Order: sequence, then structure tokens, then C-alpha cells
Amino acid sequence: MPTSIAFKLNGKDVSVPVDPKTPLLWVIRDTLGFTGTKYSCGIGVCGSCTVHIDGKSAKSCTTSIGSVAGKSVLTIEGLADNGLHPVQQAWIEDEVAQCGYCQPGQIMTAVELLENNPKPSDKDIDRAMKGVLCRCGTYQRIRKAIHTAAGEVNHD
Repeated sequence: MPTSIAFKLNGKDVSVPVDPKTPLLWVIRDTLGFTGTKYSCGIGVCGSCTVHIDGKSAKSCTTSIGSVAGKSVLTIEGLADNGLHPVQQAWIEDEVAQCGYCQPGQIMTAVELLENNPKPSDKDIDRAMKGVLCRCGTYQRIRKAIHTAAGEVNHD
């Protein structure tokens, strides 16, 4: 039974008439048209669909839209107002992407890591990033880009 669910998406108020059990991923992609968040496994294992809900990483394929009512959701499209977020810029500089499919989830997870740990060690990075699978195996480039971004992210 559709209900109007109101929340913030990338800083803007939105309201969508959907069944509260609908996965957040489908609302973001199909209803609202933000296709940067990717669908891959559909069971919350791969991390390609990672978004931030009230500042915390979450798998949008297993998060119901009803559970985000009144909350703030951030997708990869909302990371930077003008240009690129420092993590996105580091991804380009360090040539992380190969196929690129997991990269939105990788970037969103890396952003949360750096917000909580501005100077992570390799072990910190590996621990934080283990929830997002890269089928191409670019883990060393991901780690390098996070170190690059750590020098550029503003931690006021």
C-alpha cells in the first residue's frame, strides 16, 4: 500500500508515494532518477549500493524506504556542491577505477572513513573498506587514493 515517505536526499526535501517496504535503492534510482548508486547483489553483501543515512554508511538494497522517513540520505551525486569531493578527485588522480561498477560504494565508504578517521593506517582502511567488494581487485589503488584524499579532506 503506497504511502508518502518524506526524507532529505542530498540536502533537499523529497516525498515519494511508495510502499514503505520498497528498498531505498529502487526509490533512489527508479523513482527519483539518481543512478549513481548501483545495484549488484541485492542482499547487502557487495556494498555497491552504499549511501549515507544520517552520516552513516548503509546498504540501500536492504534498507526499506520506510526506515528513512524523516532522515537524511546522501548519494554519490550529493557529495560535492561544486566539482568533485576530495575522495572523488583522489580516485581520478590515482586511477582507481577499472570497470568502475563498485566505485560509488567504495567512495561513499571511504568518505565516511575519512570523516571519522582523518589519517587512517592501511589496517584502518582495509577494515573500513571490507564491506565493499571490488571484482576487479583494485584494492591497492583504493588504499592509495584514500591516503591521497586524507591529505585533502577538510576536517573542521
